[in-house]
Amino acid sequence: MSDMKQDDSTLSENTEKASEIPKQKSRFKSIFKILIGLAVILSFSSIFFLEYIRPNEFGIKIVRVGIHRGVQKKIYQAGLHLVLPFGLQEISRLPKDIQILELTNFPEMAAKSSRHEKAAHIQTSDGFFVDVDVSILYRIEDPYKVFTTIGPGNLYENNGIIPKAEPVLKATLGELTTEEFYNSPLRVEKAIAAKEMLNKELNTKGLKVDNVLVRYFTYSKEIQKNIEEKKLKDQLVFKNQAEARAAIEEATLKKIEQEGKAIVLVELEKGKAYVTRKLAEKDLYARKKKAEANLLVKLAEAEKVRLKNDALTGIGAERMVGLKMAEAYKSLDTIILPSDGPAGVNPLDLDKTLRLFDVRKGGAK
Repeated sequence: MSDMKQDDSTLSENTEKASEIPKQKSRFKSIFKILIGLAVILSFSSIFFLEYIRPNEFGIKIVRVGIHRGVQKKIYQAGLHLVLPFGLQEISRLPKDIQILELTNFPEMAAKSSRHEKAAHIQTSDGFFVDVDVSILYRIEDPYKVFTTIGPGNLYENNGIIPKAEPVLKATLGELTTEEFYNSPLRVEKAIAAKEMLNKELNTKGLKVDNVLVRYFTYSKEIQKNIEEKKLKDQLVFKNQAEARAAIEEATLKKIEQEGKAIVLVELEKGKAYVTRKLAEKDLYARKKKAEANLLVKLAEAEKVRLKNDALTGIGAERMVGLKMAEAYKSLDTIILPSDGPAGVNPLDLDKTLRLFDVRKGGAK
């Protein structure tokens, strides 16, 4: 009996588990349907209630129903923004990046993303006509002003920059003569003036011009030919003038070189003469000093002789001579002299010997 009860309980549990499986499946299906519904609602909301503004765009909201109807001053930046559908609210887009207006007769050479118009037909101050290719770089600085003063969409081009571009270029570049168009600094100066004039007229409408670039300009073939011929003649005149100036400068240079060489030679001769004079002065000084020195030496020698003579004639000189004579006699081995008569020499008679050599006067003792 107990085994039968256990089998019945096991069977009932399995039956309950089997009945729960369909319930779980139905629960999962309902959750999946809910998720699909939410996704559909979100996609529907993103289509009808959300507007995406790109990073290079401004967004201007227009409210048609409600308290704050009209164009809103708030500028919407990149991202998703809530907008009521069915015409209740609307977002108008304006570009944020740099815009280019190309005035050119060669659109194939212009930027693809730019707006193309015909080249500016300008009359120069001396009465000739020239077609000028110009690139105007500008941007929307205040989207609200642009939208409210000019209008939405591309009206900032059609009613903003385009009607003003050519008249301003005629007013500025038209101040140049036919020849001055070839003068790059003058062209740049007039292009800057055109930019400033455009900004005066367009800043109040929310637009700002960054650059006006003159790229090409063309005259009629006849005028172009006349200009080229005149330019060639002018260049020939300038060439001749430049060559004449070069010849004058070359002659001046040669003259300066010759003068410089002459000055150098004169200075060299002056230097040589100075050296010769100084050498002569040196030799003269040396000879003079040498002569003075020789004179001093001679005087000293004479003084020495005088002093020596004085010494020899002084007291004791006789004895010194006698001693010297004695030394002379000492070296003699044999001498034969007459010893009698007036000329006789007696070496033992010292007094007579002194008189003989004129050291002592006769009769002196």
